[in-house]
Amino acid sequence: QVQLVESGGGSVQAGGSLRLSCAASGSIFSIRDMGWYRQAPGKQRELVAVLTSGGSTNYADSVKGRFTISRDNAKNTVVLQMNSLKPEDTAVYYCNAVERPGMDYWGKGTLVTVSS
Repeated sequence: QVQLVESGGGSVQAGGSLRLSCAASGSIFSIRDMGWYRQAPGKQRELVAVLTSGGSTNYADSVKGRFTISRDNAKNTVVLQMNSLKPEDTAVYYCNAVERPGMDYWGKGTLVTVSS
């Protein structure tokens, strides 16, 4: 029983930065992995970054070196720092939390628009 709320989306020019936050509430200690997905219009939702409960991270090749996923000190927020944004990064970004296989929680999404 976890609730996720994303924030930080907006419109930036190419090369700019945004910082997305996902605030988790509820049974946060039941969360194993957290990640960010994105979905552009007409495209399939794709994994952007994941942070496991063990502290390991993984990134889509398209964002490696530009995006960083992390947790805040209170462990109730996961952050996606996005630098050197490209127009292809334009999408709705969704926070995801995995309690166990087959048990996922999703936020409503936050829109990121990157203009040329």
